[in-house]
Amino acid sequence: MSQHDLTIKAPEEVKSYPATIKVYTRTGDKGTSSLFTGERRSKDDAVFEALGNTDELSSMLGLAIAYLQATPADTLISRLEAIQCLLQDVGSNVATPLNTEKQTSKISRTRFDPDGYHCEQLEVWIDELSEGLPVHRSFILPSGGLAASTLHVARTVCRRAERSLIPLKDDVDKETLMFVNRLSDFLFVAARWVAMKQGVSERIYVRQQGRSTEFDK
Repeated sequence: MSQHDLTIKAPEEVKSYPATIKVYTRTGDKGTSSLFTGERRSKDDAVFEALGNTDELSSMLGLAIAYLQATPADTLISRLEAIQCLLQDVGSNVATPLNTEKQTSKISRTRFDPDGYHCEQLEVWIDELSEGLPVHRSFILPSGGLAASTLHVARTVCRRAERSLIPLKDDVDKETLMFVNRLSDFLFVAARWVAMKQGVSERIYVRQQGRSTEFDK
């Protein structure tokens, strides 16, 4: 097994927290939250906007996984689960700004994909899933069934996550931006692949004719 391989554990394999630990802390009741460095910022800070978007993306992938269960495309599930884990690592990187002083140990712990392996892995998966896909000369509309359409929604959330990372580009690893950018490409191809595997037709763009006017004559 490669050092990069991710192992997804079943719930019973993971050590549970004691029941006495509470979910709520009350520390954010005044509109601030803490970064991994310990610094507190307003909850509308760009960091938390980016973290919220990556969290939403992971949740959307969870919904796609639910729709993929026991279908001809369920082999994709393990890859989506691995991506969910990588998005947690993306979040850790975002929550540890590189310009933070005296936090070198935490910055090194949250370094994301320093050798570019995970971005390259996405490219390998994209190439694999692209083989045999129908070629369309028109724009493909989000469609193809529940799982495929959910992956299309995930793709748009991923694009939003990428846009929200741009204001933080000096505070996150460059590989973080590369990974999220490549991820949206993967999700587009994955959605198309799922539709093909499940035998559901994709919808393509057709120009809609409006009411004719004197300028059309």
